[in-house]
Amino acid sequence: MKRKIITVSVLFLMLFLLTSCAVDTKLIGSSILKACHPYTLLMVLIGAVGGILIGSIPGLTATMGIALLVPFTYGMDIVPAVGMLMGIFCGGMYGGSISAILIHTPGTPAAAATIIDGYPMGQKGEAGRALSISLMSSFIGGLLSALIMTFLSPTVSRMALKFSSAEFFTLAVFGLSVIVSISGKSILKGLITALFGLLISCVGMDKVCAYLRFTKARFLYDGIPFIPCLIGLFALSEVFASIEKSVKGEAVDARISRVLPTGKDMKTILPVSLAGGAIGSFIGAIPGAGGDIAAFVSYSVAKSTSKHPQDFGTGVPEGVAAAESANNGCTGGAMIPMLSLGVPGDSNTAVLMGAFVMQGFTPGPMMYVDHLDVVYSVFAALIIANFVMLLAGMCGVRGFAKIISIDKKKLLPAILVLSLVGAYAINQNIADVFFCIAMGVVGYLLQRYEFPLSPILLALILGPMAESYLRRYMQIVDGQFFMLFSRPISLIFTVLAMISIFVAVMIHKKGNKS
Repeated sequence: MKRKIITVSVLFLMLFLLTSCAVDTKLIGSSILKACHPYTLLMVLIGAVGGILIGSIPGLTATMGIALLVPFTYGMDIVPAVGMLMGIFCGGMYGGSISAILIHTPGTPAAAATIIDGYPMGQKGEAGRALSISLMSSFIGGLLSALIMTFLSPTVSRMALKFSSAEFFTLAVFGLSVIVSISGKSILKGLITALFGLLISCVGMDKVCAYLRFTKARFLYDGIPFIPCLIGLFALSEVFASIEKSVKGEAVDARISRVLPTGKDMKTILPVSLAGGAIGSFIGAIPGAGGDIAAFVSYSVAKSTSKHPQDFGTGVPEGVAAAESANNGCTGGAMIPMLSLGVPGDSNTAVLMGAFVMQGFTPGPMMYVDHLDVVYSVFAALIIANFVMLLAGMCGVRGFAKIISIDKKKLLPAILVLSLVGAYAINQNIADVFFCIAMGVVGYLLQRYEFPLSPILLALILGPMAESYLRRYMQIVDGQFFMLFSRPISLIFTVLAMISIFVAVMIHKKGNKS
């Protein structure tokens, strides 16, 4: 019943967008026709394929892919240039789920939540099913966010503009409340690993006072290197665990009979994907938030509204759909503040903003006055990019799934080398490689004693955000903590955090009784 309510609500929202928003439908139509030009479609395809490949390699993010392709857009017309960049943006966000599902390593930080149910599905011989569900939910979430961006960007950007230090802090607290939902069988063990993550997130230079904490190592001045930490915790720990088990080359069945989800799967994932796309669009529109936060929040919402929440974490389609639709939903959401306010929503749109400037356009409110045709070209390019990403993913999903059937004696060394190269590639610092190995050992030990790893990652993402924004707000209000709850949005996030924790605890107790 809850799922039906969510589906009807989101569909009603889409109908409202299409019928009541003041947009130039003729301009949208002409922009879509321009985006469907064969040359533009070719550029979008190149971007989408490149994005999927880059996103699937641990350590290489969509941001890096966009940055690599920006120089190639110099001299291009704005429509094919934007199309190629939108293609790599969408493809990169989906690509991260490939390695998350197949080798227990999120290709991008936004795919970290996909591991929770995606990898167990792969280990049960359902890698192809997981990949196809990930692809379709990514498409649904991305397309919904593109429609929201097209019809509601000025409205959503004005809402995002209301966020100050207090709202960002309570948003981070709401995100941290998800830890209870992703703690697995033991909430206590989940909280222990989350506290460990919060502790190591304090390492390095204090962002407010520039005070050096816990270490004098130069490579840790900016804090824990996130990507090497992610790769170590998930990829290397899995390699070490597989070596310990002395895998003799048994292959998991990865045959695929179809490249799209079955009708039954679509019925299951559609409500979750629509809700995830809406969540991703909203969180993505908040400058500084991103797909990683949106994915975990969406996962928690899906688990809380599920009829079988106790099955989450064991390999259920809804878990994969919730995470992937939300992180792809951020593609359109993050574009909203960039186009409307000239403020990039995340690191990807920060690089995209540079590409616009290079083309001679300055994102901001005047874009809607002086270059409305360009704005609608961006809308059209993102819509087309999601369809092209779906096509490229359908063509490649069979090949992706075969990776899991490779002999582990050949696969594990390849994963090890690829992981270490990815850890080095971010900052080109050999210290990051040694840190990655150390975190791999930590992750291996934690998994051996059944401590969940996802809370560490969530704490590393949200811990510094919560600390810095809380301290800034305390300076503004002279340390009066309860002033936080005098702001409506902050109060809403606080209430949502309390509800999230309560529901997760109740679900956990119910699961233990059964």
